[in-house]
Amino acid sequence: MKKILNLTYFASVLCLFGCVSVGPGNVGVLWTAGSGTQAEIYKEGSHSIIWWNSMFVYDLKIMNHDELLNVIAANGLAIKLDASVQYRLKPKEIVALHQEIGPDYYQKILEPILRSEARRVIGRYTPEEIYSTKRDIIEREIREGLKQKIDGRHIELEGVLIRNVELPEAIRHAIDEKLTAEQEVLKMKYVLDVARAESERKKIEAGGIADYNRQVASSLSPGILEFSRVQQLGKLAESANAKTVIMGPGVNPSVLLSNQSAEKH
Repeated sequence: MKKILNLTYFASVLCLFGCVSVGPGNVGVLWTAGSGTQAEIYKEGSHSIIWWNSMFVYDLKIMNHDELLNVIAANGLAIKLDASVQYRLKPKEIVALHQEIGPDYYQKILEPILRSEARRVIGRYTPEEIYSTKRDIIEREIREGLKQKIDGRHIELEGVLIRNVELPEAIRHAIDEKLTAEQEVLKMKYVLDVARAESERKKIEAGGIADYNRQVASSLSPGILEFSRVQQLGKLAESANAKTVIMGPGVNPSVLLSNQSAEKH
């Protein structure tokens, strides 16, 4: 009988405890009915707690939330943005996060501030800038505004990404046509710049050739030209294929025989 009572007591004690598992990359914060939130952080593994206490598990890995943001452009046009916010919790501030904000920190802190910053930033830009030319700048401004607002809230912002901008079909089509026309203008400007550069290059090259010819012509006297002609005829006379070379007008008439012809005679 005593053994049965001991087993019953042991089973009752076991029923008072539960097992909480803390997975990889997570930590646990224990809340007790007697003293509230504990300063100790529970790391990965299984932990036994009394059933009237609670263990809150927080993910320390980089997390990502997708949001559909309804915003108004500078001209009053309603725009929808598909955005993503990446963040992580600061490991050394998990207990403070639990005490000050709690497990629903995203809904209380990140989500409303993200929506507020998106409306504030987008309201300064036109639909065309939001859709195409200023998206990187808009992302950076939203990120910087969000980062500043959550400073001291135990959350570290990793990034804000605008994945897609949804505009009315007519507006989007008009912007696409305008961007295509601008690209064609830039292409034509490039072609004209290349042609203009090539024309300038040829003009400079022709001017250089003309200058060279003028300099050469000014230095060639009749005596130098005659001397050069005699030299070239002498080389021709020494050629194995040449038989007879007759000097042209303007010099003393003479006949130059190649060396090979002279030996034969």
